[in-house]
Amino acid sequence: MPSALIAEDEPMLREQLRSRLREAWPELDPIHEAANGEHALALFEEERPDVAFLDIRMPAMSGLDVARAIDGRCHVVFVTAYDQYAIAAFDEGAIDYLLKPVAAERIAKVVARVKARMALPPLDLATLLARLAEQGEGAGHLKWIRASLGNVMQVIAVADVLYFQAEDKYTKVVTATSAALIRKPIKDLYDELDQEAFWQIHRATIVNLHAIAGVERDWRDQPVVTLKGRPEKLAVSRSFAHRFKSM
Repeated sequence: MPSALIAEDEPMLREQLRSRLREAWPELDPIHEAANGEHALALFEEERPDVAFLDIRMPAMSGLDVARAIDGRCHVVFVTAYDQYAIAAFDEGAIDYLLKPVAAERIAKVVARVKARMALPPLDLATLLARLAEQGEGAGHLKWIRASLGNVMQVIAVADVLYFQAEDKYTKVVTATSAALIRKPIKDLYDELDQEAFWQIHRATIVNLHAIAGVERDWRDQPVVTLKGRPEKLAVSRSFAHRFKSM
């Protein structure tokens, strides 16, 4: 029976990944779990699993560090929030990866590929690991957030967020299909975002540039942002109007 190791520091995501694996690969047993890189490496040396699912971003010892330590001794699947550069590197190297939150359809495809490779030696990860280390995938901007939708906790990829808006002690997180809340001031949130992709347009509003459908002018000749996939319009305050003056 093949065995696996999951290394993920977020308990909810670790539980979700384990559940998805049980569904897609019932004969995978046991599935060992680690909450950090150090524990993952110790578990690997003790249990020698056939495949490791490694979260790239973990405190202290990252998934990249674990992969470097076990390279050549185990099949590896990386788990990451959306990052176009990392994903391009994975695809170029034919390395399997899963995006957070893990979708059943995606994990089924990855499991099928890993099964097909089980009879072969694990892929050489040296070139990929060097490339990812150079671009700093283990650090960087916020890639995903945990948000509350009623009594349900969601994991949302930051790339899917259309805009953030301050609401009392919370910040509303709006995607094309839902709106949820996080307990983080919008100022602190802005410092963690990629400011080339997200613009602050009001002291209470941050918008994803990729979500902008157009910019109109109101009766005061102030810019108003229209969105892709949402009916509401976002006011731009005078302090940030200069960003749209050429529009």
